[in-house]
Amino acid sequence: MKILALLSLAGAVLAAVLLSASADPAVRVAPMDAVGPRSMEPQTQSSVIRDYLLAWQTLDSALTQNRPELLDAVFVGKAKEKLAETIQEQQTIGIQSSYRPRSHDIKVVFYSPEGLSIQLLDEVDYDVSVSRNKQLLGSEHVRTRYVAVLSPAETRWKVRVFQGGTP
Repeated sequence: MKILALLSLAGAVLAAVLLSASADPAVRVAPMDAVGPRSMEPQTQSSVIRDYLLAWQTLDSALTQNRPELLDAVFVGKAKEKLAETIQEQQTIGIQSSYRPRSHDIKVVFYSPEGLSIQLLDEVDYDVSVSRNKQLLGSEHVRTRYVAVLSPAETRWKVRVFQGGTP
């Protein structure tokens, strides 16, 4: 009896791990050997990608909850302003949206000489859904290119330009 309970528990844990792992988007990053007049340290490479992916998670949370203050942690400047306006528009018409990336194909294209700016291109696949009062109104799968510019802040890189377009 205990063996069956343990096997059942182990199966539930394994299923939860597999489900949570499948929720993470696939991320591919092009080599960052020649992205500017200055070489990029390995720690900078990993922190830029980590913080950019965190920006996507934060974007989803802010839009799903209609809470523009969540943007403060990872967005600044025009990127933050535009996203906050989007959230305000959502609040006005009474909807929420969700952006769930399936995959990111990231290429860093510029690292400024003084280390104060990094530009990247992201071919991203994501699912966007719109709901009202927790009732799904519609969803769509999107593949597009984002241009992002990140700048260093106190403890992380923050996104100051975040612009989507066509691939």
